[in-house]
Amino acid sequence: MTNHDATRRAFLVRAITGAGAIAGAELVPNAGAQNNEAQKETKAPDQPHSSGDRHGAFFNRDDAATIAAFTERLMPGAPGKPGAHDAGVLNYIDLALSGAYADLQDFYRRGLAQLDAHCRKTYNEPFLRLEAARQDEVITALEEGKAAEFTWPTAQEFFNIIRTHTMEGMFADPIYGGNKDFAGWRLVGFPGAQPIFTTTDMQSKQAFTRAPIIGL
Repeated sequence: MTNHDATRRAFLVRAITGAGAIAGAELVPNAGAQNNEAQKETKAPDQPHSSGDRHGAFFNRDDAATIAAFTERLMPGAPGKPGAHDAGVLNYIDLALSGAYADLQDFYRRGLAQLDAHCRKTYNEPFLRLEAARQDEVITALEEGKAAEFTWPTAQEFFNIIRTHTMEGMFADPIYGGNKDFAGWRLVGFPGAQPIFTTTDMQSKQAFTRAPIIGL
């Protein structure tokens, strides 16, 4: 994992733990101000539990591969440190867009089409075929609003929504289809919905090490 990847990972983890946003049932990170069309992601979607390995509820094969690559650049994996792929973030977003976030389907469709147009104009290749360094350049351009091919959603809106959904897929309760095998919770040391905390647990200043338990 490059220093750039490590810096991005550290930023996202600090954003989660610093805000104290993790809860037993859901995680709702603050991705900043967004337009009316893009503000529908403010709670974890009410979706049945999934293994985290499947997709296809909303995305076609090409779009799924693009989202998988994009989210992995936002939250890259490393030995002993799970990333978006390990946590099943693609599955989370796919299920969400077929259910609670269905009103964002056109947002994603148009955003992905504009992403493809930007990458082909800039690099003569779609996002999926770019090497990691160029994918990062594209993501930075979106974050800074410098991708002229975007109209609606704007480049920054598209980036903010995917970043928010990536964080949700990493750290929300696994019942929503992400955070596979508690990958995100283990990363930040969150114990999940334990049935009981002993007096010793409550008084201890050491990191909680019991295995996470899924919410109900």
